[in-house]
Amino acid sequence: MFRNLFSSTRSSIAQISPAELKQRLQNKDSLVMVDVRSPEEYAHDGHISGVRLMPLPVIPVRSQELPKDKPIVCVCRSGARSQVACETLQRQGFTQVMNLSGGMIAWQRAVESNEGGRRDHRLTPSQTRLLS
Repeated sequence: MFRNLFSSTRSSIAQISPAELKQRLQNKDSLVMVDVRSPEEYAHDGHISGVRLMPLPVIPVRSQELPKDKPIVCVCRSGARSQVACETLQRQGFTQVMNLSGGMIAWQRAVESNEGGRRDHRLTPSQTRLLS
C-alpha cells in the first residue's frame, strides 16, 4: 500500500538528469534553480553556479518568492529532499517543477568530473542576504 502511495507521488514529478540540466544551462534556457540543502552544505559541499539557496524547511513560507511561470529545478545532495521540495511546490500551484535526479552527488560525478572537479563556493549578494 505505502509503495503505491509513494511511487505515484514520485512519478508525478519530472526528473532532470545532470547532463540534461548542463545542456539546458549551456543553452541559457530560462530556469530557476533552487538548492534546498542547508547553508552549511551549500557553502562547504559545493553548488551549481547560479543556483538560489532556499533550504527545504523554508520552502512552504518562501515559495511566493519563486516565479510560477518559469521551470524550477530543485537540487539537494542526493535528490530526496529536492523531491520533497518539488512535491511541496506542486501542491502550492507550481506546474513546472523538476527534480535533479541524483542531486549534487550525480552532478559532481557527471558534470564537475568532466570539468576538472570545479566547485563553486562563492555566495552571491542575494544568497548572502538569504542567510542573514
